[in-house]
Amino acid sequence: MKIILNGEMSEVSDGVHLSELIEKLGLDGPVAAMVNDVVIQREKLASRRLQPGDRVELLRMMGGG
Repeated sequence: MKIILNGEMSEVSDGVHLSELIEKLGLDGPVAAMVNDVVIQREKLASRRLQPGDRVELLRMMGGG
């Protein structure tokens, strides 16, 4: 199915959970996630199933200074 991932069209497996997408992309460490302009809490990433056309924004948190 097609979703918009960080502003670009992307093909993902039907019914994929947000946590599965994050794992597949190899994003390690804390990740901030929004789906259709709604922030998804970290503890809900595994239960949030993506739908065709969802707009997903993922940001990997980085420390530094």
